Order: sequence, then structure tokens, then C-alpha cells
Amino acid sequence: MAKKLVIKVTAGADAPERCSQAFTVAAVAVASGIEVSLWLTGESSWFALPGRAAEFELPHAAPLPDLLESILAAGSVTLCTQCAARRGITQKDTVEGVRIAGAQVFVSEIMSDNVQALVY
Repeated sequence: MAKKLVIKVTAGADAPERCSQAFTVAAVAVASGIEVSLWLTGESSWFALPGRAAEFELPHAAPLPDLLESILAAGSVTLCTQCAARRGITQKDTVEGVRIAGAQVFVSEIMSDNVQALVY
């Protein structure tokens, strides 16, 4: 079994089911004791901002703010550098605990031993 799970979520409100699946899998993995690194890219980048997860709605899905909170509490959340720049998001704008990093850090994470990477 992988010791770490790296999840890249590329979807936001534009593809709510895919977005919710990524956050749900990350939160379940964290609750199961697996080390989790969640990457926010593309339209999911907006969830790095305070209050934006609360605007997300999907029937029969766990509330996104709760999922994000649990991931931040026991895992890591990273906002893609280029995605942040394209949206005018800076580190001071983000939810506490979210870091901004780029492709080099992502590649380093997924190429480590005992890592499973998923992209949604």
C-alpha cells in the first residue's frame, strides 16, 4: 500500500462531481491515516480562497468546507503557482495552511517511493 497519496484536482464548480470526488477521496484517505497531499489546479484553485468552498454545492455530497478542513488538519493542500498567478491569487489571499508551489514540487512528490498519484 502507498504510504502517501498525492491528488491533483483540476475541476471546480465547472465539473462538480469530479471536484467532489477528489476532495472526498482525499478526506477519506486522511481519516484512514494515509499521508495526503492535495493539489488545487485549474478551476479548483478558487477553493484556496477563504469562503469559496462554502459556495460549492452538490446534492448528496459532503460539504466541501468540511472536507477541506479535514484535509488541512492532517494533510497538505497546495495551490499551483501558475494557476494562482493566472487568477491573481497570492499567498496572503489563501486559506491558512494552503501553500503555493509549482510543477517541480509536484513532480518531486509524485516520483518519491511509495506514492500513489491520482488526477481528477
